[in-house]
Order: sequence, then structure tokens, then C-alpha cells
Amino acid sequence: MNIASQLLDDLKSAIDRGQAAGEIITSQQHDKYISNFRELFGPDVLRKLDGESLLNAMHGRQSRDSRCLSYWLEFMNDDTFATNAFGGIGGGSALKFGVYQRPTDGAWIGGKGTNPKAITVDDAIQIARQQRDELLAGDTILAELGSIDHSDETYSRLQNLMESAAPELSRGGWAHKYWFLLHPDKLDDYHSPRYQRFHLYKLLQMPPDRVGILDGGAARFVCAGRFVAIARALGVPVSVLTSALNRRTGGFHRFWRIGTTEGSTGESQWSFMRDGGYVSIGWPNSVPDLSPYIGEEKVTVRDRIKGWLEPVYENSGVVSRKAGEIVKFVREIAENDLVLACEGQTALGIGRVSGPYEYERGLRFPHKRPVQWLLLDTWQLPQPEGPRTTVYELGRNGENLLALERKMVDGRALSSPAAPRTNERATATATAMQLPPLDPFAARVDGILRRKGQVLLYGPPGTGKTYLATRAATELAARQCFGKTYSMLTEAERAEIDDPKGLVRKCTFHPGYGYEDFIEGLRPETVAGHLVFERRAGIFTQLCADAIKSNDKHFFLIVDEINRGDVPRIFGELITLLEHDKRNSVITLPSGTHFSVPSNVFVIGTMNTADRSISLLDVALRRRFGFIELMPDSSLLERRAVGELRLGPWLDALNARLRRHLKRDARNLQIGHAYLLGQPITSVAEFSRVLREDIIPLLEEYCYDDFSVLSDILGSGLVDAQGARIRDEMFEPNNEDNLLQSLAYEEMQSLTLVEDIEQDDDAEDAADLNVDEADDAQASPT
Repeated sequence: MNIASQLLDDLKSAIDRGQAAGEIITSQQHDKYISNFRELFGPDVLRKLDGESLLNAMHGRQSRDSRCLSYWLEFMNDDTFATNAFGGIGGGSALKFGVYQRPTDGAWIGGKGTNPKAITVDDAIQIARQQRDELLAGDTILAELGSIDHSDETYSRLQNLMESAAPELSRGGWAHKYWFLLHPDKLDDYHSPRYQRFHLYKLLQMPPDRVGILDGGAARFVCAGRFVAIARALGVPVSVLTSALNRRTGGFHRFWRIGTTEGSTGESQWSFMRDGGYVSIGWPNSVPDLSPYIGEEKVTVRDRIKGWLEPVYENSGVVSRKAGEIVKFVREIAENDLVLACEGQTALGIGRVSGPYEYERGLRFPHKRPVQWLLLDTWQLPQPEGPRTTVYELGRNGENLLALERKMVDGRALSSPAAPRTNERATATATAMQLPPLDPFAARVDGILRRKGQVLLYGPPGTGKTYLATRAATELAARQCFGKTYSMLTEAERAEIDDPKGLVRKCTFHPGYGYEDFIEGLRPETVAGHLVFERRAGIFTQLCADAIKSNDKHFFLIVDEINRGDVPRIFGELITLLEHDKRNSVITLPSGTHFSVPSNVFVIGTMNTADRSISLLDVALRRRFGFIELMPDSSLLERRAVGELRLGPWLDALNARLRRHLKRDARNLQIGHAYLLGQPITSVAEFSRVLREDIIPLLEEYCYDDFSVLSDILGSGLVDAQGARIRDEMFEPNNEDNLLQSLAYEEMQSLTLVEDIEQDDDAEDAADLNVDEADDAQASPT
């Protein structure tokens, strides 16, 4: 079977699995959603509208019942229409639509994302008219496009025609989504050129304009014919195909070239990277551990590094460029990205980043990122790209990306040299199917568990620590034991993981939890009418015993609320055995029994930092755990709103106020996103209950009943500081509008006014690369 046929078979399997799991819409759902959209916003509807009616139909959001075109394209998600099934356009400022209505007072806002300004209704209408005319012109061109010819030449002509007919909107993602919803048989629903080209490379196709990912520009139509042709071959709508592609690849990721040789000596560090399961960069005597500075602004970190590098290089341009490369290595390379370890233009290995930045003192290249090596093979990049740089994002030259993807398909994937032995069932299954990569969080957990054996998830309440711990553990167990994702498992296979005595087990620490519950203890039993005490294994001891019997499987213990117990007393001798290099060592317990912790046992703990700071944990325990901080993540709420109150910006504004007014340890006392995710919040009444019964009592506790501080955080509309009370009348059903108005914090506006996500710092990167590289060999690895 050739590669093209194999790819089609893989995609068909991914579609079948995704639809069976309810994660990919069916053709029937697709047709229903498309029909509902056309009924409200089709060209015939827009053509009949003008003035304020047109403006409100396209962008009006002041009314609670308003469901304008821009809302449908970005947020609408119910039985009527699931916008997330047709490609995302989320993120950035509301001004990506050219104009929007401010919910608080109904004013119309225009301008740019970084410089918004109020405009008159007449000016807003003029913008809407121009957009309507361009949308209709684009629709006419697409209607005239034949449905049989999917050639590159035809779609290149389409690109030119759309740019002429809609000179402004042809460059925007939201208009592309509108045209796709009217013509889903002629366009794809990747509304970013970067995403289009990314997936074409994954399909082993050179984009028709032969550019990379980073040089894609705004040409959104030229690639569409490729996706339409594949969807036709599979007999599915294009949106079903793209959903399967997303599942197959695990979503968009970036490609990086990392140098492996030291510039001053030419000495290679590749063998250390390969055998240690990481990539790393140098400057051991110039740039210290950057962990304390990662959270600073990008410009601040870059300037700090430039100060350290100035004594190393004479050329200020090289200093600036090298500082930028280090910042990219530390902050921009993300888990799940692919790295290409190179010596010059020779590729030595392809790996997937599996964890955050680390620093290991004593190495020549001490700045590290853990990597799972996928292919260890030597080959030449077809075209020079970033030849004298240490850290370089591949993507400007399409031939290199295509060669990399072909190597990934043609080559035989290797396990990381440091990885444990894989279960035979998993190996057999994995060879029959290509699993999507782990999500970034699970990949990070996996990297720490491989390195240390245990990880602690910590953060404020409501940040999903227990949920994420369970999801990561079950996914890792499924892949290792069965060679499948957890969603692919049968009921019997899931039972082998989820059973109380299965591969993933749980316990919760509390003040009364002790050594006898966790390791071993004496329990009273009645034998022949007499009370006797028998030794009984604790939950961890029993887990280790089961793991020793089944040493080809990985066992996970999730310890919830680890900081609520007396950890040193509970763990006892386990403190020694948890260390990675002490695994399988044998000690004698007080009962005289021998005990060891096998290498196939992994511990995931969770800790609420509102109860206790991580700095108060037992020092010996802290050394043995890796740590992942989980903070409130408003991006998970980006499609959620009650009335006109968008929950993501509201949560950000609330936490900003909380940090400002609580001050000491306020960062650990924020409100997590899970409070607004635990149940579907689709009405003001549901949101009101969560606010009144969950969030406000927690804030009252944080403020120690200081209602003046509570008023500063929640607003005087909700808190009567003089009367030292919550205004309960605000939660009455007839007060819903006033409640939302009182929660529309002024900070929300500034929090949402950010640059469009498609505007990146490529120009800055390009400027860096134009700097004279003559001095680059002084002390930099290449």
C-alpha cells in the first residue's frame, strides 16, 4: 500500500473513531448547522438589510438576546449551531471584526486592537455596509466556481478574484469562515494560512504556492482545493476531514532547529542529548538558571539576557539575536513541538518536546528541554535554513518541512532510550495505528514522571488539579498498556484502568490519615470470638505489590489534597524509596517485612495553595517531586457567556482585583476557572447560584470578613461595605440585568483589547536574522 492510500485509510479510521465518540460531527449534523446559519445570515438576508438593522445583525451585542453574525462565527455553540465544529477564529481583540458594540453602554468601537476608539453610529454603519458588500461579492465569486475542478491553478485564480472583490475581508479569518459556511463544498475551515499549510505538510503535500508555514501571508484560498479533493475522496464534508486531521496531529505545533555543537570549540553535545532524552543550549558561564525569570515580560527577560551576553560578544546585533534565541528556547518552544537536533545542516534526530525548561548545573549546555526522541537518523536538510543560529523556528522553507514529515512517515519511530519497557499488547496495537500525540499537559506530566517518578500539581482552588491529574494518569496508562488513547478503549479495558484495584488508584490525605493507611498498620479483627490485631498493607504498599507482579504495566497513584495530611509521618520510609535512583531498593519495615517501590509505579499529587503554601512542604519531599503550577485559565471560558457578560474576561478582571487588594499571597488565593466549568452555565440564574454559593463565600474567607476589601474586589453593587453585608437582593430573579451590570468591571475592556492572534513577532525575528552573522562563532553553539 502506498503512502497516499495509507493516509486515507488512517483518516477514515480517525473519522470513524471520532464520530463514534461524539467528538466529530456527522454529515447530518453538518447539514443542519449549515442550514440554520444560512437561514439567518445568508446573502439573501444581508442583501435586504441596511442602516442600523444591518449593523445590529452583523455586530450588535447590547441586547441579552442578541445573536449577531460575529457572535455566531466566534461563540455560538448549542443545538442550533456548533461554531467550534467549523474551525476557530477565537482570540485577539473584538476589533478583528472591524467594529463592535460595547456591552456596558452600547457604544460602537472602531480603530485598531491596540488603539480602540468610540465612533458614531453612522461611521459604524458605513463599516458594516462595506463589509456586507465585500461578503456578497465574495459569495458571488464562490457561487460561480465549479464544484468539480479542485486544481491548484483554479484555486490560485480564486485567490486573485477574492482579493479583487473583497480587498479588506479576503485577508481576515472571520470573513473566510462566513464564506466557508455558505460554500462548505468549495472551501476548507482552516481560517488561518498557517494552519492550512501545517496540515498539508502533515499530509506530505507541498502547498501549491510552495511556501513554508511562517511565510504563508494572508492567502487563505489558494490551498482550499487540496482539502476539498481529499474530503471528496473520503466521501465526507470538509469540516469532518479537518476535525480528523486535528485529532491525527494533536493540533498545531511548531518546528524548531536546535544546534548541537559548541561554537568556540566545535565539540558536539549530541550524544548527551540523545542518551539523556533532551535538547539543550550552552552559555554555561554567561547565562544562569532562567527558571526564576520565565514569568517576566518577554522584553524584560530578553534585556536581562542581553546584559549577561554583552561581555561575550563585541557585536551588539549578535547579542540581541542570541538573547532572542535563548528566550525562544526557554519560553516559546512548547510541549508537543517538534525539534530537529542539527549539526550545521545535518539533522541527527527528530524529537517531541515533553516538558518545561530545566537547568542542570555542570553541563556544557545546561539549559534543557526534555524530549521524546521519535527518529534517530542522519540526513541533510534540502535547503539551508538558520545555518548560524542556535535556536531557529523552521517553517520559512517548505522543502525542509516536507522532508521532515516524510522522514517521520518513512522512518521507524524509536522509543526514548530512557523509556521503560513497553507492554507487549501496547506495542502490537501501536504498530497498527498512529496515535495522536499527548496533549501538552499530559506530555508535561509524562516528562516529569519519567524523570522523577512523581509530580505535584499545585495552585489556587478551582484550577482543575484533580481532574487534570486523573485525565493524565488514565491517558498514560491506556497508551502504555493498550497502545490506544483512553477514548479508544473498550469498556473492559477501561475497567482495567479505572477499577479501585486497577492501574490508576486514588486516595485523599486529611488530618486523620496516617502511616497505617498508606504503608502498613495493625487493624483489629475478631477471630474465634477473640479480638486480635492483624497487619494490613496500606494503599501504596498494595499498589507496589501489584506493580511488581505486573512489571510490564505502569501503575499510578493519585494523592489528592496531599498538603492536608502530615506528609512526613504518612510517607515514613517511602521518602527514601521515592527517589528515582532508589527505585527497586529493598528496606525493612517496622513489621519486619521487606518493601520496595518498583520503577513502574508513579505518584501524582494535588495541592491547594489557598490552604498551604508550597514552601511549607517537607523539604525532603519537595526534592523528590517535580512540580506543575496550575493557575486560573480563562481561555477555557472563551466561548461561554451569560447574557452579554463574557465569563473569561470577567474571571480575569475579578482575579486582577483580587491580586491588587489582597496583596500578600494573593496569587495563590485566586478563583479558578473550574468554578464556572463544573456545570453548564447557560443562564444568569445558573451563574448567580455559583457566584452566590461558591465564589462569594470563598472571597469572604479570604478577606477575613473585611467588607471594605470585599467591596473593592466584587464592587459596591454587590457589597454594602457600610452595612457589612452582601446585597442579597441583587440575586433575585427580577434583578438579573442589574447583577450583570454590577459585574461588568472596567478592567474587562482592557483585558480583551489585545493584538489579533495572527499578528506575531515574525518581523522582529526576521530583523534578528538579518543581523551580520560574522561574529556568531565566538561562544555560541551551532
